[in-house]
Amino acid sequence: MKLLYLECGMGASGDMLLGALAGLLDDPHAFVREMNALGLPGVRVEMEPSVKCGITGIHMSVTVHGEAEESLDVHAEGEHAHFHAHEHPHVHLHEHEHSHEHAHAHEHAHEHAHAHEHAHEHEHDHEHAHAHEHAHGEHAHHHAGMREIESIIAGLPISDTVRRDALAVYALIAQAESEAHGRPVEEIHFHEVGSLDAVADIVGVSMLMERIAPDRVIASPVTTGYGHVHCAHGILPVPAPATASILRGVPCSAGRVEGELCTPTGAALLKYFVDAFGPMEAMATERIGYGMGKKDFPVANCLRAFLGAREAEQPRIAELRCNLDDMTPEAVAFASEALLSAGALDVYTAPLFMKKNRPGVLLGCICPEDEAPRFARLMLEKTTTLGVRCCVQERYILSTRTRETRSTRFGPVRFKRSEGYGVRREKPESDDVARIAREANLSFPDAARAIEQEDER
Repeated sequence: MKLLYLECGMGASGDMLLGALAGLLDDPHAFVREMNALGLPGVRVEMEPSVKCGITGIHMSVTVHGEAEESLDVHAEGEHAHFHAHEHPHVHLHEHEHSHEHAHAHEHAHEHAHAHEHAHEHEHDHEHAHAHEHAHGEHAHHHAGMREIESIIAGLPISDTVRRDALAVYALIAQAESEAHGRPVEEIHFHEVGSLDAVADIVGVSMLMERIAPDRVIASPVTTGYGHVHCAHGILPVPAPATASILRGVPCSAGRVEGELCTPTGAALLKYFVDAFGPMEAMATERIGYGMGKKDFPVANCLRAFLGAREAEQPRIAELRCNLDDMTPEAVAFASEALLSAGALDVYTAPLFMKKNRPGVLLGCICPEDEAPRFARLMLEKTTTLGVRCCVQERYILSTRTRETRSTRFGPVRFKRSEGYGVRREKPESDDVARIAREANLSFPDAARAIEQEDER
């Protein structure tokens, strides 16, 4: 089983996940070229080496028309002071990192930081949510709603799986923003730079998940950071409302770093792709990727991805048993054959003494746990017992089982091979050994050794 483990001790953002997963590839540069060939309008993805606390990893930088998302604060007067209440305000989401020269300077963990909401006064009423522009100083920026985002993703040259995953992740973000601001999803608008940046992160992570194709994804509990962040409407607690909404049901902790460590995009990607949250399970790690945030802290600001393998989880089995003291050997054999023919994993009998010292037979049937009722009914039908006992158990098996036929001087011989848990064994089919023993006038052990020696040649 291919297992992917995401270590989110310093939270998660779209670019950190993008860098960590790209670090698991043989050629991450080829992936970046593929991202830049998607045709996202004005989007440029660059992969940069980054060192945090002496650890080297990948920082993914996304710009839109040459502008990085965090630069929006530098262009704005104060803290995006363009907030005007009106009857149907539109909420604008973008993740960014504040400049140190910002009017409300505060530390954020990643290049993508917190969600902002902006309500703008419109000169005309709109029946539907449309992209619109407003001025930030000398810069005009476009905004897009979910319809525009869906249209962009629908037009990308990506697989149906990636398209479905990307749309589902973006829908989580839009729904969380809708809940946080008390507005329908169609009234939620995203700033052009923030929305296209998030599209690049979400589509990129979806492409990487398809390429890596893990059988199971596990993540550590998510560190959100703590404190407060400034936004257009005032001061909000960390995690921001949209992030908190997405992370419902996910184990989280504040951690030791003040500031916002988990962004809505990072939270949505984790919520969608992760199968379980908890400590790393036993696995043989093959590759490790480091996705770096932009800020520097005493703790390495990175998200770490482990890709490896572990033995597949074994299905639980049921062992059904009954005691018989009034059936002939022929009848017991008939019942055993009926159980095997029905697909039982194994059937066995054992002698025992029952009440009044009567000799009897213990009939046992091993089957998959979910098949227990069917086989119990069959045992009741084919035997004289009045009841069947059931015991559900864990089972460890050599998971890889293959068969092959080899040519020997005795003729073709079928071999069975099994392996798992570091154990490998093979042996010839017993029917073929018996045939050779009869034909060569050998004992069964001598025939088995002769086949083994023949195979070694």
